[in-house]
Amino acid sequence: MPEVRRKYRGVISTTSINTEDPLVLKPFDSQIITGSRLRSVWKLAWPLITLNLVNGTHGFVDHVLIGHYIGSSDNAANGAIGVAWQVFMVIVVFVVSIFQGMNVLIARYSGRQDRATISEVFHSALLASIYCLVFVLAPLGYFFSPLLLNALNVAPEVHVHAQPYLRLLFLFGTPLFLMFLLTGAFNASGDPKTPLKLGILTTILNIVISTILITGMGPFPAMGIMGAGLGTVLAPIFSCALGLYLIYSRRMIIQPPAIFHLWPDMRLLKNMVGIGVPTGIQGVLLNIAGVLLIWYISALPHSAAAQAAYTICYTQLFSLVTWTSFGLRNASATLMGQNIGAGNPHRGKECVLIAAALGAMWSLMVGTLFWTMPDTLLGLFNATEEPVHGLGIALLKFLAVSAVFFAVTQAFTGALQGAGATRPPMLIAFTTQIVVLLGLCQLFASLGLLSAVMIWTAIFAGHAMRLLLTALYFRTSGWIHTRIELQSEKPSPETGAFS
Repeated sequence: MPEVRRKYRGVISTTSINTEDPLVLKPFDSQIITGSRLRSVWKLAWPLITLNLVNGTHGFVDHVLIGHYIGSSDNAANGAIGVAWQVFMVIVVFVVSIFQGMNVLIARYSGRQDRATISEVFHSALLASIYCLVFVLAPLGYFFSPLLLNALNVAPEVHVHAQPYLRLLFLFGTPLFLMFLLTGAFNASGDPKTPLKLGILTTILNIVISTILITGMGPFPAMGIMGAGLGTVLAPIFSCALGLYLIYSRRMIIQPPAIFHLWPDMRLLKNMVGIGVPTGIQGVLLNIAGVLLIWYISALPHSAAAQAAYTICYTQLFSLVTWTSFGLRNASATLMGQNIGAGNPHRGKECVLIAAALGAMWSLMVGTLFWTMPDTLLGLFNATEEPVHGLGIALLKFLAVSAVFFAVTQAFTGALQGAGATRPPMLIAFTTQIVVLLGLCQLFASLGLLSAVMIWTAIFAGHAMRLLLTALYFRTSGWIHTRIELQSEKPSPETGAFS
């Protein structure tokens, strides 16, 4: 029974490891950093894409059920879910910046097969996230939810559904975001299949709970939109507990910390925040743009119908592209980070180009469906009456083309973030989402030309510009050499861990 020596914060601990026990020290996957590029991409991409599609299924089911069981000519309840989620993500997405910093460090040090460091990184990120979500964002989000919705000037029929749903997310959404943390950590370490299994479990539970509570099956009353909210916050509890059990029972690549502690290591946290904050700002900018877009939509005639069309087409149907693209983005980040850590940055870049091509092909197929079958797709949500139907068809035409732009952009963005170059995507997000998207909306409003179609045009222009700027930066090479060493210290030659 050999011994593994860990060195962390100047303390060396010795742990006996039974190498014959398959539940201890799950091996790193060398196929991510060696061999066929296509195999490396596929090995990470298919579980991540499947996971994102699975995760998006429960939202799709919620919208379909609400569209049929909370009927109205303008689909106000569906619009309320879209508005509430947009607000929720703006407030909470900054916390996820810690996750991105964690993912970059875990991928980089997984490429070096430095198990001690990635375990310490995960544990500190977990503690910081729990404290921030439970003790800061939950109470503040609950009390400020009405003010946030009022600031958006959403239609009264949407507001009445959105407020209780949003408050529920803030109060009980911590397990949902801890699942994001676990998913990112497992993926960055090169283990995408575990979060896929956890995601399938979460989605099944979510659909079952939402279906029962939305419709009022058996002894349960019909709770409508609150039933959807309860499904969203209750289902991740079981998967989150299972994921943490796998880590802290030493069954995964990520292990418990060498020295257990209940307060995050501030040195590690500083590095994670330094890497992740630009990504957090990028996420905030993207979501602020989405929220302000709702403000412009609210200024239109038939604003509730326009919000419903935007929610159904962009939030739900376009998720066939977004969730797939996010999976490829995460795969690109892990491939880039691990290959840089292993000393093969150019191989990582070649893998990302393959991921971008795969994303473009998938998006082209989805875009073809948007262009040729809009009536069928909108009918799934009972959006068959005007003006929702006409507004939805118009938006799907734009999204059919910009889907390809979006997919390729996400693959390139993942590569930059995986290398630790998180500032350029942030600046690109500001340029395209604030300057281009919102700037065009304001220009149309100033000229008296603002309409739903003009807003759809602005969305298309933002996607096109974001692809152009991201692709131009990806073609350079300086970002590959972004330095993210922990405290600029070299790994110990004896243990592989930083000192």
